[in-house]
Amino acid sequence: MFVDSHCHLDRLSEHTHGGDVAATLAAARAANVSQFLAISTSLEELPGLAAIAREHHDVAISAGLHPLHQASHEPTVQDIVDAAEQFGAVAIGETGLDYHYHESVPVSVQHERFKRHLIAANELELPVIIHTREAKEDTLALLREYSDPKVGGVLHCFTEDLDMAREAVRLGFYISLSGIITFRNAASLRTLARQLPLDRLLIETDSPYLAPVPYRGKPNEPAWVVEVAECIARERGISVDEVAMQTTVNFYQLFRHAAPDAPAHVKEALAQSGLVV
Repeated sequence: MFVDSHCHLDRLSEHTHGGDVAATLAAARAANVSQFLAISTSLEELPGLAAIAREHHDVAISAGLHPLHQASHEPTVQDIVDAAEQFGAVAIGETGLDYHYHESVPVSVQHERFKRHLIAANELELPVIIHTREAKEDTLALLREYSDPKVGGVLHCFTEDLDMAREAVRLGFYISLSGIITFRNAASLRTLARQLPLDRLLIETDSPYLAPVPYRGKPNEPAWVVEVAECIARERGISVDEVAMQTTVNFYQLFRHAAPDAPAHVKEALAQSGLVV
């Protein structure tokens, strides 16, 4: 079984099973994807995401405001906490820093927004989903100051260097790899996939974005998270089943509020690792 640890089910392309969420999830389940984390990029999206989760027992959701989202109102820590509790989020985010497109949201605003999400995550004891791009030092500095290693989180769709990944792991975070790892120009990410501990890796699609080879150029979908797992397996010289099982266990260890809905064989593996659900 595989887990898509980061997807945007409310943004499906009309070219992905006609834009139908149920059909998209059915295709993923047929590819042995057993759990989906639907990611919030604004608090206004939460009612729609919660409706999807109510209809599909294997969908969990997060609550947060993307660093590049141009909000008319900056949510307070209490706003984030209240939204997460109201809609049953299992994580906070996605949040973080993006200096590549920082003109859309000033760096100072991104910093304050990121801090508030980290504080809310600590208050709720929910993991944080981090978006970081060209902001290595500031991201790590804020994580050192405001994150709680006992809560942790994940640096999603990771594209930075191995040193940053290792420091994030030291701070209690997981590293999630997306379809980018299959791109021809992503040799450094494939090296990272070989060198990081497998028990600190997650896999994701970030669909409908960043479709992996051989689907590059098409709208991405959760079924294709299998391609990410297969690439990691090839790089590490291990079976895709081992990658699937370990990244699935990793997911439920991090997102513990999603664990009660885990398949029976995953619960057994979680119990063996010391996590009772």
